[in-house]
Parts: sequence; C-alpha cells; structure tokens
Amino acid sequence: RSGFCDLFRDRIIFPIFDVRSRIVAFGGRIYSNDALGPKYINSLENALYSKRNHLFGLNLAKDEIIKQQAVIVVEGYLDMISPFINGVNNVVASLGTALTDEQIRLLKRYCPKVILAYDSDSAGQNASLRSLDLLVEQGLETKVVKLPDGYDPDSLVREKGKDCFCRSLHSTPSKR
Repeated sequence: RSGFCDLFRDRIIFPIFDVRSRIVAFGGRIYSNDALGPKYINSLENALYSKRNHLFGLNLAKDEIIKQQAVIVVEGYLDMISPFINGVNNVVASLGTALTDEQIRLLKRYCPKVILAYDSDSAGQNASLRSLDLLVEQGLETKVVKLPDGYDPDSLVREKGKDCFCRSLHSTPSKR
C-alpha cells in the first residue's frame, strides 16, 4: 500500500562476491513454482556491480581453477553450489543466460579451458551456443557438456551423485 515492494520477496538470497571475496550484490532465486516473476533476480547494477564483470563463486573456485587449468561454467547459483560442496571445486555460474566478453576475459586470467555445463533445456542449450562462439573467439579450449535430459547440474549431483556429474563432463570432446 505504501508504494514500495521488496525486489527479492519470496526468494532465496545469495550474496554475490567479487574475486577478492567482497560482497558487491545479491541474487535471488524463487523457491516456489507458484511465485511470480523471473526465476532469478540480481541486484540492480551500480558503481560496484555489473553482472557482466562477475561470476558467481569465482572467489571460492579460483584456486582450483588454476590448479586444474579448467573451469566448469553453469547457469544458476544452486548449479554452482551443489557440485562445489560435493567436491567439484572449479565451478562458477554466469550471472545471466550466457557468458559475456568481460566474464570470458576474467576466466582467461585463470585457465585456458572452459567447460560449459548449462541446463539440458532449450534455453540452456541456446546459451551454450551463444557462449561457445565468444569463447572460441577468445582462444579458449571449450567443451559443451550434454547433461542427461531433465537435469541441471544441481539436480544431477543431488539425485545421481557427483560421479555421474563428472562422467557427463568427460563424455564430450573439446573444441578449439
């Protein structure tokens, strides 16, 4: 009635950190299929935060990305968190549907190989194709993973386990 509305109402809130582990924004994900609005909402862009320049979880994953010389890129917060807490520690999430040039340049600082593990739905596959062109243009070795139908990285790890997720990552040849 006052004219104000909580941007993140009915959502699980995730802090978004920069690469130095400073909170720069928040992301919200609906937790009910009955909720209205988009599935994900990020803080509005400002002087500290532009989603084009950040990757969710990079502050946690960067050491393992350097160690493995590869990064796994997923779509959503939970798609990053589930594999990470189950021992797949070189995973980050894009903060939008597809990777941006800025995010790719950021990844390129840490490794030469990107594994795209987006959702198996049509939106995820389209995002993979859009990202693939940009990654190849930047000279990164790139692999697009086909997850089992009906699964995203979060649900695959929770329902079938880390090993099933890892097998999916290794079942597709890389592209240059």
